[in-house]
Amino acid sequence: MMNWKTENNQLEKVFNFQDFSQAMQFVNKVGALAEKINHHPDILIFAYKKVKISLTTHSAGNVTSLDHELAEKIDRLTQ
Repeated sequence: MMNWKTENNQLEKVFNFQDFSQAMQFVNKVGALAEKINHHPDILIFAYKKVKISLTTHSAGNVTSLDHELAEKIDRLTQ
């Protein structure tokens, strides 16, 4: 996992894109991954081309292996 930070019992990372369209394409891909493993992140689009992903396992009240797994898959989307 590259550049994820742990804050407030969450894994967080901001991704930067060239434009809004690329940011939205990324969000849609993250959504498909999340549905596939039934683990859903908080997603925030801001400054029109930045996407903040926050991962936590609500039932555990903390970060779990499922969050790390999804973070690794999300990182692969940008490689």
